[in-house]
Order: sequence, then C-alpha cells, then structure tokens
Amino acid sequence: MKTLLKKIAASFKTRSTRVGGYSVAAGCIVLAIAVAANAFVSALPSSVTKIDTTTNQLFTISEQTEDIVSRLQSDVTIYWIVQSGSEDTGVKNLLERYEDLSDRVEVKKIDPDVYPTFLDQYSLSNVYNNSLVVECGDRYRYVSEDEIYVYDYSYYYYTGSYDVSFDGESALTSAIDYVVSEDLPKVYVLTGHGESTLATTFSTAVEKENIELADLSLLTEGEVPADGDCLLICCPQSDISSEELEMIRDYLGNGGNMILITDPPVDGALENLDALMAYYGVTAQEGIVVEGNQSHYAYGTPYYLLPEIESHTITQPLIDEGYYILMPVAQGLTVSDEKPVTVSVTKLLTTSSSAFSKAAGYSLTTYEREDGDIAGPFALAVAITDTLEDGIESNILWFASGALLDEQTNSQVSGGNQDLFLNALSYLCESEGSSISIHAKSLSYDYLTMDSGTASSLSILVVAVIPLMYLAVGIVVVVRRKRR
Repeated sequence: MKTLLKKIAASFKTRSTRVGGYSVAAGCIVLAIAVAANAFVSALPSSVTKIDTTTNQLFTISEQTEDIVSRLQSDVTIYWIVQSGSEDTGVKNLLERYEDLSDRVEVKKIDPDVYPTFLDQYSLSNVYNNSLVVECGDRYRYVSEDEIYVYDYSYYYYTGSYDVSFDGESALTSAIDYVVSEDLPKVYVLTGHGESTLATTFSTAVEKENIELADLSLLTEGEVPADGDCLLICCPQSDISSEELEMIRDYLGNGGNMILITDPPVDGALENLDALMAYYGVTAQEGIVVEGNQSHYAYGTPYYLLPEIESHTITQPLIDEGYYILMPVAQGLTVSDEKPVTVSVTKLLTTSSSAFSKAAGYSLTTYEREDGDIAGPFALAVAITDTLEDGIESNILWFASGALLDEQTNSQVSGGNQDLFLNALSYLCESEGSSISIHAKSLSYDYLTMDSGTASSLSILVVAVIPLMYLAVGIVVVVRRKRR
C-alpha cells in the first residue's frame, strides 16, 4: 500500500504532470474570468451591450425620448401583449432600451393565452401580438402593432411594392407622455366656412402630440371657449361674419392664441379676416407668389415655393436638422410699420428678393412678371405677439398656403411641413418642451453591391489565402518545437 502511495506521489512530480497542472489551473482561471465577465456584461444596459449598426439607427433612442423618460416623476408600466414564441425582435429591443432609460419604466410581458381576462379591464378587442398597453395610475393608452410598424401603399399601384417603417419610438414616447400628463392642450378647429379638414397624417400626428382637437361653430357656441389653448382656422372658403369677428377679437384680447392658414381666395377677399390681421400690421397681397430665384422653388415650377426658413423657436429645429418647407400656391404677406406698439411681428418663412405676386392669380398664363404684378420679397408665414395687460401674451401664426398641410406635399420634403405645423401647435399650446416629432424609420434594406472581379478576389482570400496562411504558421511552429 505504501509503495502505491509513493508511486502516486512521485507521478505528481514529473514534468508532464506539472505542465498539465498548470494548464488545468490556467483553464480554471480563464473559465472564472469568462463567467465573471459574462455576469458583468449581463448587468450592463442594452444600450451598451447591443450596438445599433443599422444605417438608419433603427434602435437608437432620440434625445426627445431620453428627455421625456428621464423626467418621469411617476411609475409607468408597459404591458407587452404577445403570445409566447411570437415576440418581435424590434419591439423587444425597443422596450429594453426604454427600461434602461429610467427606473420609473417597467416592462411586463403578458401572454393572452395565459391571462385571457387581462385586457378586459381596458375594454380592448382584436388586440394583435406585439401590441402595448402603457399605464400610469388611472390613465392608459393602447399602442397597436400597426402603429409600431407603418405600411405605406401610396406607390403600390405604380410599382407593386410598399414601404414599411418602424414607428415604435414615436408611438411609445407619445403614449408615455400622455399617461403622465394631467392636463392636455386643447385646440378648437373653426367650422362653418368651408374650412379644410386635417389630412389623416396630420391629425394622427397631432394626436401623438397629445393635443386634443375639437370642432367649433361660433354660430352655435357664441364664443371661443376659454379652455381652448388655440383656435385653428384652416383654409376657409368664405369669410367669417362681423359677429364672429368680434368673438375672435374677444378671445385674442383675453390672451387666446390662433393659427390662421389661408389660400389665395377664389371668389373675392375675406374682408373680415383681412381686417383682423390688418390690425396686427400684416396684410396679404393679391394674387399668387411666383419665385424668380431657381434655388427657392421646386420641380421647375416657380409657384412651388421653397422659402427661406428664418430663426425662431418654431423653426429652429427644422434649420438644425436641415429640412425644407414646400409651399405651393401661396399668398405674399407684407408687414406694416403701422401697428399697435404692443404688437411685434416675426417673419418665419420668406421668399427671395426676386419673387413677385402674379395679380392674375389662378388664371396666370406666364411666369414672367407683367404690369400689375406686385414686387417682392414677401413673408409666407409670420408669428405675431400682442403683449396685453399684466404681461399676458396673445400669439397668432399665419401661414399663407393651404398646401402646407397636404400629405403629398409634406412627403416631398420628408415630413418637414408636418414638423413645422406640430412645432407651431406646441408653441401656442406652451408644450414645446415635450413636443414629439420623432420620425418613423424605414425598414428598407441597404445591400452591399460589388463587381464580379472584387467578389472573386474576396472569395479566393477567404477560401484559400487565409486558410493557407494559418496552415503555414502551424507548420512553422511544429518544426521549431521539434528542433528544440
């Protein structure tokens, strides 16, 4: 027995055993380091461990979202409604990044097969996989899967294809902002004069801004309600009455705000509206503005105006991000020095000095300047501030082209018109600090294209050259060890 123990003890003193022992110890150390590193990395936020390498930064959270979520004072719960095994990767990555932004945000996955009565408390039906319910206290908002992935079929008839965009961040941030906000801004939309209705794209965007829209008939209401943060008059086809003019004046005189959007009139001037704006020193010129500077119009059409964007709280984000504004068929606005001392006017959008207004209006037959045409330059949008008693301000924004709110026109400038409109509403509703103008991100793929010669060279490099290099290095190492 003693002989056996001596042999075992002696075996541990051999060179091969010592080398093997070192190898085992080194392996254990490496394994321990790997386990510790894995635990450390698992504790890191997904924004650190998951790098967004997509070309359009699909999973990168915007500064607006970071600001809104970081300022949360109440706990927000996001219920992810999804059957087990049907989880969408894009939604999963998005929710992880929101949880990383604030301890106030908690994500809970709800499988409707496991909890079939969970959605009954929200009175929701036809809920699809990967939809969300955002809740804070007694307030909640449902975010449908079709709000997260937006399909655009506008060119399907011509091309047979459609575009898909990921709009999850915009929808989710808007929902969070909604459930934590106690008082939502309210905008009254004037009716009764052939006004244009907001296109679906714009009305949906306003809802995402958590701004409530309500129709208003001054004929039946008798006044602009005091709870309105803003009055919107959108492209009226006929003039307001004298009684309505006085109601609007009373509203503005008590600190109300207004957005006026007009087209060049077809049948006569809008005398009462013109009189209202003339009081503030702004008048609309007869006819349609035509640009003489090619850099200030689009598609070779001189009345498709690309105005100069002047610096203002409303317009600065557009300037910073390099957006254009497109305003086809616009009136020229001029600002008079003869206005009340309490009133200040800032030009938001302007033409070049080569612009002029065609007096013929819709009947123009040439883009050349003729007798009777009015020389520019003009403003195409202005911001008016009237400082009332006790420091109260009344603000008016006038945009001189109804096409500003046209969906196709908006798409031609990548949503710049929509952002301008939303910034204007947020400015008047005093919610610019939480204005949400997060653009959807296209899911179109960018492919790496190379010629056949380059492809062949890369194939040879990967299939032949690199493996041969490793083989050569291995042979050299083996030969050197044998010579020792």
